[in-house]
Amino acid sequence: MLAGGAARRLGGADKPGVRVGGRALLDRVLAACSGAATTVVVAEPRPTARPVEWAREDPPGGGPLAALDAGLRRTTAAYVVVLSADLPFLDEGTVQRLPAALREAGTEGVLLTDSDGRDQPLVAAYRSSALRRELAALSAEHGGLTGLPLRRLTGALDLTRITDPVASFDCDTWDDIAAARARIREHEHVLDEWITAVKDELGIDLDVDIGILLDLARDAAHGVARPAAPLTTFLVGYAAARAEGGPEAVAEAARKATALALRWAAEAEAEAEADGGTPAPPTAAPGDATGTGTGTSSGTGTGTGTGSGTAAPEAPRPDAG
Repeated sequence: MLAGGAARRLGGADKPGVRVGGRALLDRVLAACSGAATTVVVAEPRPTARPVEWAREDPPGGGPLAALDAGLRRTTAAYVVVLSADLPFLDEGTVQRLPAALREAGTEGVLLTDSDGRDQPLVAAYRSSALRRELAALSAEHGGLTGLPLRRLTGALDLTRITDPVASFDCDTWDDIAAARARIREHEHVLDEWITAVKDELGIDLDVDIGILLDLARDAAHGVARPAAPLTTFLVGYAAARAEGGPEAVAEAARKATALALRWAAEAEAEAEADGGTPAPPTAAPGDATGTGTGTSSGTGTGTGTGSGTAAPEAPRPDAG
């Protein structure tokens, strides 16, 4: 991963540290590479969400080809995925798809193209032997790799191209950063983005059925009281952790809690019918004028529902740290 550029179009800001969706761009890309055998980041070392190997081009700031050469020296793998550190929407599926497509195509590299058909050579998988061959040839021809553009390398390779406007989207300007932040707050993206961010922040590597938890939150809110939604989902997570279980333990605890909430609601309805009336709606906790959720399936119990409706947009040029 190349993360040592000057970010001139960002006014020299620390681009890998700029946050999108509460996470540094570098950490977002690293999360997509969690299945890699070795992850090498070419840049000055910094705190990251997970351990990596660090490398540095010689001289520092020598350009993408010098950085690529420095990274290659840290691996003996036959195939390498080469990425920039400014890809906010890169996901693990795309990272896995690139080398798989390379093996199938039989070419020397597979790279993504953006919505305009432009090559993105830093969202790609390559045969290491082909990269080393061309880097050595360019170094011999020019007396080194410093300052040489990537197209001098990719122009000499037999490449396969895949169009993916989302995964190939990179953040070169503050407008790009603003567009990325806006996109993850769109209704269809915000829940997944928030859950991923929370798991990264808490160091949790667990995939669960979000729908089960949202249904539980809805049933607890409607059948008991609105504050029961977040408290119940918390207790479900705690119970699963006590059982040292994975997604199955979460699902089983959620099933039990959902059944309890439904029984609770059924009892209230039966009592209301016996009294010749209707059950009162769930109420907020004392002193809580608005309750703790919406009482819908928007995620009151998981802490996700507020992300799209109430969060103020971030400033276009926040602290990059």
